Amino acid sequence: MKKFEEQKFKIPKLKGISEKNIEEHLKLYAGYVKNANLILEHIEELSPQSERFAYELGELQRRFAFEFDGMRNHEYYFGAFEGGSTPLTASGSLAKAIEQEWGLFDSFLHRFKVIALTRGIGWAFLYYDRQTKRLLNQWVDEQHLGHLATCQIVLALDMWEHAFVTDYQPSGKQNYIEDFFANLNWEVVERNFSKAKTA
Repeated sequence: MKKFEEQKFKIPKLKGISEKNIEEHLKLYAGYVKNANLILEHIEELSPQSERFAYELGELQRRFAFEFDGMRNHEYYFGAFEGGSTPLTASGSLAKAIEQEWGLFDSFLHRFKVIALTRGIGWAFLYYDRQTKRLLNQWVDEQHLGHLATCQIVLALDMWEHAFVTDYQPSGKQNYIEDFFANLNWEVVERNFSKAKTA
């Protein structure tokens, strides 16, 4: 059976987010990859007796969404740190799409940060909806509850406590969000946007 493979990321020293935190966070990502593969193996093993294992198969299938999305969400998150911080190209297609949707880049940034401060564990996402050709911000509970069907991820911000508590304490969410954007490689995000438009 074909397996998902753990990606390796070249993340430079970051402002505010320690190397130790990134190291531990990457172990968590590796666990999502491992568990996504294990679940598919278990489904394969139990499927020949699907009537007998109907309950187990149902629960495994539900759990697969959690593990798979945890894997993919983190690939967007860590990927956006690779290569070091770079600004958004003001004349680029992503900047123009942001301006078209929110008027000013600062308006987008404010709204995205407000979403990231949603109480609870989850993710803040910037999506591209190919059907309407527009950008959308969205909060997703846990890893998988609230993903927008058919929309493509452009930017992913992990707001689970493991992403920031070590370096910022529980009260430091806002500082973590600011440092996330300070560390962001917008060239990567722009590539995500280009891929999203053609996916």
